[in-house]
Amino acid sequence: MIWMLPLTIIVFLVIRKLALKLKSTLFNPLVISVIVLIPIMLLTDTSYNEYFHNVRWINDLLPYSVVALAYPLYELIPQIKSRWKSIIFITFFATLFAMVSGVAIAFWLGATPEIAASILPKSVTTAIAVTIAENQGGVPSISALCVILVGTLGAIFGHQLLNLFKIKSAAARGLAIGSVSHAVGTARCIEVDYREGAYSSLALVLCGIMTSLLAPFLFPVLLAIYSLL
Repeated sequence: MIWMLPLTIIVFLVIRKLALKLKSTLFNPLVISVIVLIPIMLLTDTSYNEYFHNVRWINDLLPYSVVALAYPLYELIPQIKSRWKSIIFITFFATLFAMVSGVAIAFWLGATPEIAASILPKSVTTAIAVTIAENQGGVPSISALCVILVGTLGAIFGHQLLNLFKIKSAAARGLAIGSVSHAVGTARCIEVDYREGAYSSLALVLCGIMTSLLAPFLFPVLLAIYSLL
C-alpha cells in the first residue's frame, strides 16, 4: 500500500489550492482532506492501523513543524519582551480554563474519568496531548480526535468570533487562537496576519508547557471535586 502516502499528500495539496482560491474559512483543507480520504479507505478496504503505518512519516514530522512555528517569533521579540507579564497571565489562565472547562463538561455529560482524562489536554498539540492523556489514564486516540476537532473549530470559526466581538489587536487575536486551537489555529493565523501567527505560536508553546506541568496536579483535584458532588 505504498500509494497511501503520495495519495494523502496529493489530496491535501489539491484541496489546499482550492481553499486558497475560494478564500472561505469553512473550506478547511484538513477537514476536507479527511472527508475525501475516508471513502477511499473504505472502498479499498484499508484499516486505520494499515493507513497510519503507511503515512507515519507525516505524523513523525509533527514535532518538527511545531518547533518551526517558533521562527515568526524572532521578529517580534521586542514587543514580546515588553508584554511578557500579560502574555504569561493570559496563557496561564487560558490553560487552566481549557482543562477545567473540558473536564467539567465531560463529567456533566456523564463521562467516565477515563474519558475526562482524554479530554483534559484537548487544547494543546497532538504530541503533547497524547502523552498527557496516557499518563492520566486516558485514551490517546480519543485525545488525538479531540485535539483535531478543537483545532479545526478554532481555525474555522475563531476569526469570525473575534471579528464579531470587534477584537482587532493582532496580539490578542493570536494569543486567543493559539491558546485553544494549537497548531491548526496557528496555521490559520499565519495565513491571515504574520503578527497573529507569531503570537499564536508563542501561545501554543507556552500553553503546551503549562498544560504538561499542571495536568498531573490539576486532574486529581478535579476528580476529587467530582467525587464529592
